[in-house]
Amino acid sequence: MLGLGVAAGALPPTAWVSAAGGSRITAIDALPVRYPMRGRFKFFEGPDGSPAGRPAVLVRITDDNGGVGWGESVPIPKWSDETLETVTTTIRHYLAPELIGRDPADIAGAHAVMNRSIAPAFSTGQPIAKAGVDIALHDLAARRRGVNVTALWDRTPGAALTLSWTLNPKSLDETDALIDAGRALGYRHFNVKVAPDPEFDLALCRKVKARVPDGFLWADANCGYDVDTALSVAPKLADAGVAVLEAPLRPNRIAGYQALAKQAALPILMDEGIVSADELVEFIRLGMLNGVAMKPARCGGLLMARRQIEIVRDAGLMWLASGLTDPDVSLAATLALFSSMGQDRPCALNGPQFLAHSVVEQPLAPKDGMLAPPAGPGLGVTVNAERIRQMAA
Repeated sequence: MLGLGVAAGALPPTAWVSAAGGSRITAIDALPVRYPMRGRFKFFEGPDGSPAGRPAVLVRITDDNGGVGWGESVPIPKWSDETLETVTTTIRHYLAPELIGRDPADIAGAHAVMNRSIAPAFSTGQPIAKAGVDIALHDLAARRRGVNVTALWDRTPGAALTLSWTLNPKSLDETDALIDAGRALGYRHFNVKVAPDPEFDLALCRKVKARVPDGFLWADANCGYDVDTALSVAPKLADAGVAVLEAPLRPNRIAGYQALAKQAALPILMDEGIVSADELVEFIRLGMLNGVAMKPARCGGLLMARRQIEIVRDAGLMWLASGLTDPDVSLAATLALFSSMGQDRPCALNGPQFLAHSVVEQPLAPKDGMLAPPAGPGLGVTVNAERIRQMAA
């Protein structure tokens, strides 16, 4: 792991860069949309608790041969510091002008250009915006070769992924109906939103475990505990049947993460704080985590997400598959990566659970709590422009 850390910021080679003949990017379009929701998810509520919709920005990259690749950026203002507006303007006014004229297959080079255009602060600058461009480049490069995106990594689409059903009830009285809804669709595993109230969290986890004793129970605090509360509640969550505790603290609480890892009541996963490979390697060195809840949308896209999975695996740590309530295109990219990397634990990919609209011709629909990656060229999905217009933001 220490050897990998020396070159953590280096991007992996792309031997396939010129394999399809060196076309050039002629246009990059950022198309803001807002997906309607079904059910309640706390990150997509307005000030009065009403559904606010799921913001996203579709990214379309066109080359001089008429090829088109699609990507998707998925900001959540209540989760990160990127918004629908910042993603749109960043792509239109800063990233696109720098990338026009480049070979779309040179994805590592595109990241170098984007990271000069929007420089890092603590970590990668505006990674969610960059992720949409990265995904579109992967889609276009693979379509140029007539292969699935996984072939760019010398891999193939893996097996269907087992999904986890997300629970974020406002009250315990809502829990049984939410569990029943998931089980009716074939889900056997559950991830729960916890923090800041440890008493509520423990009651919720006990209730879920009693209903689904054999399921994988994953608690995600979204950085909502303070250090003392996290240290107190972690052993109790373990006793309640929780398997892992994700993001208990803000990522800058380094000593707190070290104390939780040393306590070893539960495997401690980081999420929001892992954007580039640099901090991942540094946090591993500091003994802050037992693993990572991976999200390509969070770390700038598929290129760096794949690198981070390799770092975590080489360090002998755990990685779980997660997302940002990814719609359609972003979800297809995530499925391709996670399945091709052999993920066999339940995956918290809840876009199909909460989103009520699709922009692709054949929406990605779970069956019996499982979801297979599309196997066609590129990301394996076909975007319908009229459906984008219906949701234009």
